[in-house]
Amino acid sequence: MQHSLSPEIGVHGIPVDNFSRSGSGGVNLSRLSVGLDLNDPASSKWSSTTSIKFENVRLLSDDGRSMTRDLDGFPVTCSGNTHDSMVVLKQESQYAKANDCSFSRFTMQIEQGIPVLSKWLIFNRFKFVASKGVKLGPAFLLTSLTGGSIVGDMAPYQAFAIGGLGSVRGYGEGAVGSGRSCLVANTELTLPLSKMLEGSVFLDCGTDLGSGRLVPGNPALRQGKPGFGVGLGYGLRFKSPLGHLQVDYAINAFQQKTLYFGITNLAS
Repeated sequence: MQHSLSPEIGVHGIPVDNFSRSGSGGVNLSRLSVGLDLNDPASSKWSSTTSIKFENVRLLSDDGRSMTRDLDGFPVTCSGNTHDSMVVLKQESQYAKANDCSFSRFTMQIEQGIPVLSKWLIFNRFKFVASKGVKLGPAFLLTSLTGGSIVGDMAPYQAFAIGGLGSVRGYGEGAVGSGRSCLVANTELTLPLSKMLEGSVFLDCGTDLGSGRLVPGNPALRQGKPGFGVGLGYGLRFKSPLGHLQVDYAINAFQQKTLYFGITNLAS
């Protein structure tokens, strides 16, 4: 059993400062999940996981009250009630191959909403991530392509949010767009500067493939999101025994600059 509560910024957040940040849209997502995970036998390069779970999703205002409509009066759930319920069958498969000079990785997630009851959501949602890393002398080039789409019943919170760290840098979370479909490409070249320090240059771009208007209530259009964005910049990667520090400086298509900080692989 899992329960999470978080601001729903990716879809309902309001872009500010030339789309470099996303402010609160007054919508918070409460999700309760109960289910079972099954790990399928893995081969040398392929692995997969199957899960089935019941989800109850409730949208809350900033003061904790249940809500059925956003600040503009549009529904925030698919059912029109204070919550959505669904049974989701999920299949996740991953392929990985690596050698001394390169690696390849491909991940595919497929979710199917099962109509156990007539008012529960019925949908099919898929997402893939394909990445390739290649050594170029002392440098390392990493490219990745992420995409996805959803058909069937859909609530606004199920839209693909484009923009932010891990998506298109230089933009706030979801500030590029939020649609029924998405495609995001990332390229980063890393160069060693010392034993513990690396420098990088990167280029990110993403699009909702014109699907923002297909999201119920069309939140992306109401918030003026462009639907396509490009960000470029440079950064530093500092490796230490306690963890990895990442600093990125990005500029978006509106000439707005953003600084990102991140820490990963913290030692316990």
